[in-house]
Amino acid sequence: MTTALRAILISVSGLVLAGCGADGEPEQPIAPQPTVSATIGVGSSGAYVGGGVGLSRGPLGIYLGF
Repeated sequence: MTTALRAILISVSGLVLAGCGADGEPEQPIAPQPTVSATIGVGSSGAYVGGGVGLSRGPLGIYLGF
């Protein structure tokens, strides 16, 4: 690899690294947030109970309903 090509690759790598925010202080990870819900209702066929539990972190979440 030539010296000029190596210099260009190092410069581009540095710009990409600075562009992704890796040049600042590290941030603490965000803990998953628990979610709990409960439902009690009465319909024409009788009473029912439902609910669910889940975890969410940022735009992602997992939810289990019953």
